[in-house]
Amino acid sequence: MPMCSRLLDSRTKCRASAPTIFAPLFFSLFLTSSAACFNGNCQVLEACTAATDCGPGLYCGNCPALGRTRPVCTRGQATIVTSLVNGLPFNKYSWIMTHNSFSIVDAPPLPGGVQRLTFYNQEDTVTNQLRNGARGLMLDMYDFENDIWLCHSFRGQCFNFTAFQPAINTLREVEAFLTQNPTEIVTIVIEDYVHTPKGLTNLFRNAGLDKYWFPVSDMPKKGEDWPTVTEMVQVNHRLLVFTSDASKEAEEGIAYQWSYMVENESGDPGVEGGSCPHRKESKPLNSRSASLFLQNYFPTDPVEADSCKEHSVPLVDMVNTCYKAAGNVLPNFLAVNFYMRSDGGGVFDIVDKMNGHSLCGCNTISACQEGAPFGSCKNIAVPNTSPVTNTAGSFTGSVQFSRSASPVHSPNCWCFLVFYFLLIAVLL
Repeated sequence: MPMCSRLLDSRTKCRASAPTIFAPLFFSLFLTSSAACFNGNCQVLEACTAATDCGPGLYCGNCPALGRTRPVCTRGQATIVTSLVNGLPFNKYSWIMTHNSFSIVDAPPLPGGVQRLTFYNQEDTVTNQLRNGARGLMLDMYDFENDIWLCHSFRGQCFNFTAFQPAINTLREVEAFLTQNPTEIVTIVIEDYVHTPKGLTNLFRNAGLDKYWFPVSDMPKKGEDWPTVTEMVQVNHRLLVFTSDASKEAEEGIAYQWSYMVENESGDPGVEGGSCPHRKESKPLNSRSASLFLQNYFPTDPVEADSCKEHSVPLVDMVNTCYKAAGNVLPNFLAVNFYMRSDGGGVFDIVDKMNGHSLCGCNTISACQEGAPFGSCKNIAVPNTSPVTNTAGSFTGSVQFSRSASPVHSPNCWCFLVFYFLLIAVLL
């Protein structure tokens, strides 16, 4: 059913031919409060001078790319959706996914003093990504240095100046999170360049993640519903792993991604307004033979300073566009760069609205009422400008960058020029 936002002018009418779930003006109608606040009392979009001014789940940031240089409290944690609506099939929920989760601005230095020359996509550790509510990780894995590494590269080869760290380090972070948070479910999507026989199987076993593995034999093959999140937790099948290498399903029991999910084109085609083409490896987005939908939303060249602007109205519009392209189905995973950066609510508010629409027929997840009929919603303001906090079944997280969030880091242009020239020299 098409939806009209209450934020739109009263003269605006719903149009059945163009279903949307968000009003395009969703973020532009936010107003910054001028009231003074401090000591953890400031809410979203209220002025702040330090993170300690902001309430739980918020940090103090700004968005110069939109001309907003004054720091305000900004959302940095997701709503724990299963604490509000539980017991539904896994494929009914929407989750934040971090693109190139390992590609962190302050990643550990490379051995031997090698200068890393590559793109960066995130700002904080994988542990913090998970604590702040990301439930999907995109990891690029390569054979490198007689091990399996996380790496940016070309033509299936990892170079020492584009490498990050051995994959087992990141997978141990995932294992620690799942152990400490026994009701949470994590999905890993691997861009797979590993050719070592049983390489991935041994990697996940050595990281202690095999005990959480969701078996490929139990995955729905024809677009049926997945087990409920409650059932997955009860049997401890809380880690979903997908690979881009079709051979790994038969050889190692790792699910071939495009047998189970559809995906739109990544990079610039995935952020170009007005269209949402499917990735060439994927079935069409409106296919019903796969029950998971991954929406990519990140430009080909990541720019940290621009991401707060990208995570405002343009992202709302692209979610609507892809929703229609998928036959009025919302993505289960929304993959982004620099997931915490926004002009206020960002990816967190958008996913709240997606889950509210899918799980209970409400404008945001915090309007859902447990046990109430679909469409029975609490009378709350939309957009919801305060994160939902719920201690029941929750995890202890913190809004934390691996460094100060105030300076905006963008690699210098000369680094990219050197990077490209080095690549050309290596590949010729």
